[in-house]
Amino acid sequence: MKYQIITYLLILFLGFQTVCGQSKENISIGSAFKIYSNILNEERTCFISLPDSYKEHSEFKDYPVLILLDGYTYFKTTVGIVHFMSSSRNRNNIIPEMIIVAIENVNRERDFTVTKLKTKRANSMGGGRNFLSFIEKELIPFVDKTYSTQANRILVGHSLGGLLAVNSYIDENSLFDDYLSIDPSIWWDDKTMLEKVNSIPQSSFNKKLYIATANQGEANQERNKKRHVALFNLIKKRHKIPKNIKLEYFKSENHRSVPLVAIYQGLRYLFSD
Repeated sequence: MKYQIITYLLILFLGFQTVCGQSKENISIGSAFKIYSNILNEERTCFISLPDSYKEHSEFKDYPVLILLDGYTYFKTTVGIVHFMSSSRNRNNIIPEMIIVAIENVNRERDFTVTKLKTKRANSMGGGRNFLSFIEKELIPFVDKTYSTQANRILVGHSLGGLLAVNSYIDENSLFDDYLSIDPSIWWDDKTMLEKVNSIPQSSFNKKLYIATANQGEANQERNKKRHVALFNLIKKRHKIPKNIKLEYFKSENHRSVPLVAIYQGLRYLFSD
């Protein structure tokens, strides 16, 4: 019932137009900007959404920043959820208002993976470290310079994007404080991933990681769930602060539907303190 209410509110929020007499005024939930990356050697498109209070309060208030992967796919959904959970208009105050920056895709396989798999044909895999460098050294400094931001940053990714979020979590040089990894593709070179977990730096233990697992059907479910549980247990085994990591299984959601509920539940967890 709770998730049905969230979905209904999202539909209202994202599709609503203010009508007065014969005139119409579109309500904007964000805008797009382009940034050239010297690291990636290409121009990237991003979408940004500012909090309701930003125009009035940004001179004396800074906001957390949420970086969203698969930007075009999840931008509207995430904006709706964050608005519902944080806007002073509905007085939920479950999470703080935040700036959302969503990155549009160019090549997911290249940007979201940090290792190459052996394939018969040439592939572009393994560019994830460069992509994270673009976010950390070019995109975030641009956002910090342009907007009123806090040094509190969240990375949200689904599927291969969730895999990249985990790789960022175990990187001691990462600029992010919290991670929301939605049904991550741990199957991708999983042996390498588990080896990396064995050498997680202590700095990662001060950050929060939320992993959402979907029901991928009888054929894939056990393998998918077991991989996530194995990853979770291995991290927790080495974790100094077990409360900073959470794994949640959504039996009623599949790989495509789980982002809606996982973003909501994940943000609740990240800001549960």
